[in-house]
Formats: sequence, structure tokens, C-alpha cells
Amino acid sequence: MATRTNMAAPPPIDLKRYGKLLVRFTPRIIETEKENDAALAVIERLMAKGEDNFSPEESALFALLVSLVEKFEETAYPIADAPPREVLRDLMEHNDLKAIDLAEIFGSRSKISEVLSGKRSISVAQAKLLGNRFHVSPVAFI
Repeated sequence: MATRTNMAAPPPIDLKRYGKLLVRFTPRIIETEKENDAALAVIERLMAKGEDNFSPEESALFALLVSLVEKFEETAYPIADAPPREVLRDLMEHNDLKAIDLAEIFGSRSKISEVLSGKRSISVAQAKLLGNRFHVSPVAFI
């Protein structure tokens, strides 16, 4: 049986503080776009604070909400075995984005054009950034 020797135990959670966070946003299985948007708004507020600045309670809430959003989005927006550039193109279209909107991730508009045309592949680092940007697994872009 494998043991967790390389992983540090998460810091203990103060149940009172965690309860107060849960009261502000009562997490549950996400079933609608409105519920998903509400969860994403909380995730974005937490991300603005920076993960390194999370309290143990905020880390727990963040992990819970990310898990709930991922589960909803996997069901609501199934990604078929499409090439990464098609996944990116579809996400850009659904979010009303142009190539210039992703220039920070790729470095230039021309590199995005090369990715979308199939002349260039998406790097692992770019896949991670795209996953964060679109709230999907980076695996969709690899």
C-alpha cells in the first residue's frame, strides 16, 4: 500500500471560520449556469487575493468550489476528442474573444494565429494558462 511521504498535511481548519465562509456562499452540486457563475465569482474573488495568501479555510473552500465547477462544466460542456486548436477556437468563440485577447498567454497575435491554423502546437505552460483562463482542465489543450 502506498503512503503519502512527500506530501505535507494540509493545515488544520478552524471550523468556525470555515462555517462563516460557507454561510456566505452555500456550496452544493451545481446544476445551472447561474449557480456556476456564482461559484466562479467566488473563485475569482479568491484568486484575486492570491493562493499563497489563502487561509486554510479559504483553501478548503477554493478546492471545493473548483471541484464543483469542474464537475458541472464536464457535464455541461463535454469536450470531445477535438484537436486542441479546435477546443481553443470554440472557447474563444463562446467567450467572444479575439486572438489579441490571448496575446498575453501566447506572446503575440501571430503565435495565436499559428496555433489556430495548426502550424504551432500549444505548450504545456500555455495549456496551464489557458486552463486557468477558461476554467477547464489544461489537458484539453494538449
